[in-house]
Order: sequence, then structure tokens, then C-alpha cells
Amino acid sequence: MNDDRYGTDVLASDWKNAGRKTVPQVEAVRDLVVEDAASGFCGAVTRLEGQFVELEDYFGKKRVFPITGSFLIDGEPVTLVHAKKDGGGRARTASGSFAVDDQKARIARASRIFVEGRHDAELVEKVWGDDLRVEGVVVEYLEGVDDLDAIVREFAPDRSRRIGVLVDHLVPGSKESRIADAVKRGPYGAHVLVVGHPYIDIWQAVKPARVGLEAWPSIPRSIEWKKGICAALGLPHETQADTARAWKRILGTVRSFADLEPELLGRVEQLIDFVTEP
Repeated sequence: MNDDRYGTDVLASDWKNAGRKTVPQVEAVRDLVVEDAASGFCGAVTRLEGQFVELEDYFGKKRVFPITGSFLIDGEPVTLVHAKKDGGGRARTASGSFAVDDQKARIARASRIFVEGRHDAELVEKVWGDDLRVEGVVVEYLEGVDDLDAIVREFAPDRSRRIGVLVDHLVPGSKESRIADAVKRGPYGAHVLVVGHPYIDIWQAVKPARVGLEAWPSIPRSIEWKKGICAALGLPHETQADTARAWKRILGTVRSFADLEPELLGRVEQLIDFVTEP
């Protein structure tokens, strides 16, 4: 037996790439947020034509880059590629569920899901809309929960006509928690499920990184919360129209359930299960 004191031929392996990190390929689908490494411009994919990709930043500014350029996602380098026309697998909805091909919207159930406001309804629609249409679940918004007990009594839910309610800021001692407890103790409590997330507003259920923040800022109670958030983001905030435009920007950064906090995800899934239980 020969003793090869020098080991095997080092040139026989891929020694040049040893230890080099592989850059993943990512399909440049619409609304994917990436950063151009050279310029620092960060935006969502709005258009892909030939070898060029168009990005739109948080403030609506658009720029075009070669798809062969250097890009980052969450600070990590990626290579952008064209989306495959046939992925070879089942498509998924924005909520992560398997998409149902050629499925018409189901006739609406008698049961309902109520959310506090328009923004809540728009976010639920964007992420869970496909699932809700398949299940025949209608989402309505309440413009607040102060009158929830009266709304429940008027609706008069039963085993076949349930109500699910998503509430903002459902934490111990809050006004919302007291209202939820009153509904639960009421005559229809067995057929109503009130769940919520800990955030002041549904805006905070969007991961802050989606709008370029490390964390949602703390707003003093003397300042209207949404206006304070708009100011922190450098957006106009004087009028209700300003606030509405800011929300559209935030909502536009949401691509799927992965862009939302788990404290919201679990609650919405819980409501859907509750109102669709046979």
C-alpha cells in the first residue's frame, strides 16, 4: 500500500468555487420587491419585457434595469429570471392554499365575517380573497366595533348562520376586549367567534420591512395614529385622502401571506374555519 503524503490532486475538484456562496435564482414576478445593488434603488416589479425589468419604489418612482444586473432581496444577492410559463406543479393562492382550477365562486353562505373597517376588508380580500370565494364567505366591515353587540343581536346567528369577527387591538383591558366579552356572554355567544390581533391598526399587521422600516414607529397618543405613521414614512398626512393614499401604498407592498405578521394569519384562518364548519 502506497502512502500518498500529498493526498489527491487538488486541481481535480472545483477548487476555484470552493466555499463560494451560490446566488439563488428568483422569478421576477409582479410585486416582487428587490433592490438594485449598484444604485440602491428599491422597488416592486411592475413590468418585465425582454431583458429589462421595471421597478416602482414606495413613492411611485419607476426605473428600468437590465434583468442581468445585480439585485438584493432582504439584503441577500439574487439573480432575477423570467417566470416559468409552466411550473409543473399546482399554483397557490396568496394565502398559501392550493389554487382550485376552473372553480366558480360559490353562492354566498348565510354566515359572515365582520372586520372593523375598509382597510381590514381590503387586506383580507387581497390575501384570502380566492379562498373566500371558493368557500362562499362574504366579508363585511363595521366602521368600528362599538355597536358589535347590537349588530350581533340583529343578525341573530345560529348553528347554520355563524358570525366571525376580526378586531384590532384585542388585548386584555382594552375597549375591544370588553366588547368581545359582552358578545360572548350574550344570547348568541355560542354562534359568534370574536378574535383579534394585538396591533393598534391593521396597518401594523403588514411586516414593517415591506415599507422599508425595521419596526413600526411608536406614535404619541396626542397624535392620530395613522397620521403619525404617514409622517414617519415621509408621506402627506393632512387629509383623509392622504391617509387613504398611504394605505394603498402599504397594501400594494403585500404580495402574499408571507408579508403579514403571524398574529393576523392565524386569526383569519380561525375565522374562516369557524364560519365554514358544517
